[in-house]
Amino acid sequence: MSNLHVELERFRVIAGKEEKAREWMEFLTTHLEEVKKTLPAEKMFVESIFEETIEGVMYLYWVSYQGIQSDEVVFSDSFIDKKHLEYWNECIDSHYPESILKTNVVMIQNLVMEKMK
Repeated sequence: MSNLHVELERFRVIAGKEEKAREWMEFLTTHLEEVKKTLPAEKMFVESIFEETIEGVMYLYWVSYQGIQSDEVVFSDSFIDKKHLEYWNECIDSHYPESILKTNVVMIQNLVMEKMK
């Protein structure tokens, strides 16, 4: 699985930007077909975003299954990626340390892994 990077990250949403963050998630959802077209350049096989509120603070979690040596979204010319980064810059608290959870075990059927090559 050396050609696969699996990650779970947590980011804190800036206080007062919770509705904007939900708007962002709605934007991604309503443009899902366009979003999926941007994934191959990033070698992004699976990407999911989760939301959690702890003691009144909103967090967004990204789960990704991505190939190695991919194009970074910041270099994309896609409207979807540019809008995604615009929301990111407005909503994600850059002063809160990025939290990348340790990956212990990745369980994927061989059939699926073959398709991800």
